[in-house]
Amino acid sequence: MPRTTAQRTAAFAAAAVSPLLLGLWAAGPAQAHGAPTDPVSRVFACSPEGGADAGTAACRAAVDANGRSFAEWDNLRVANVNGRDRQTIPDGKLCSGGLPAYRGLDLARADWPSTRLTPGGTLRMTYASTIAHTGTFKLYLTKPGYDPSKPLTWSDLPVSPFAEIKDPALTNGAYHLTAKLPADRTGRQMLYTIWQNSSTPDTYYSCSDVVFPKAGAQSGAESAPTTEKPVPATPRASASATPGPSSPGPSSPGPSASTASGAVPAQADGARPESTPVASTTGGGPSAPMLAGGAAAVLVLTGGAALVARLRRR
Repeated sequence: MPRTTAQRTAAFAAAAVSPLLLGLWAAGPAQAHGAPTDPVSRVFACSPEGGADAGTAACRAAVDANGRSFAEWDNLRVANVNGRDRQTIPDGKLCSGGLPAYRGLDLARADWPSTRLTPGGTLRMTYASTIAHTGTFKLYLTKPGYDPSKPLTWSDLPVSPFAEIKDPALTNGAYHLTAKLPADRTGRQMLYTIWQNSSTPDTYYSCSDVVFPKAGAQSGAESAPTTEKPVPATPRASASATPGPSSPGPSSPGPSASTASGAVPAQADGARPESTPVASTTGGGPSAPMLAGGAAAVLVLTGGAALVARLRRR
């Protein structure tokens, strides 16, 4: 079942206190760096901290091809690249950074754990890090027509990133990056992140599999350039409603859950939603208990007036 951002955040928070990560922290800067957890990167999804993602067929195949687990999910880095990424990292090995210890991440298949995004929407990346570094994040999205069944090559990526973020603050164990996504992508794509440090000689590489709605299959909620999908508040009585009895009749069906909330319907590709729904509040008239109390007061007043009239007639 696709996991929400809140569930992935909770999983990372739990991992942060695990004996494994405590050991990594104790080892010092040589073992403490980072990777995207949302949209989830392959290395984190397939790590022991990846939760249900780690048990997927793609992750099992990656670990088998790797010959070892991805316990060091935050350590996929190459030294002394100095911006020469295309000259240093070979085609077909972009997800592993060309490192043998991560070669399982380069498997060409279309069932990697993925995150659903909105074309032209706002990307909100969480890049978990166990120690702060200065540097620049460069975000690339594969070109239209990208084929996930083939190894990722530099020709699959535009020459220039769609976003660059320099020296973001490390907050609560993560860098939080915001950027506007290209509007012309559909289907399964690759979000490729390069983090070139300026405080160390290292450059970090990561692959996050993402899914955009197919052309012609977007709902109004999906096409809106936002990752917020509010949950509808509990319906309330209208302030202009006139209290009083009503004759019974067939009730009109309300909007479906996906229409009312703006949620993206479940998709066959199994991609997780891009963000946790945010509860919203809706202004309205008096609540049901208030209406019931008003009706009772009307009955009491009506009964009292009738009693007075009968006494006068006597």
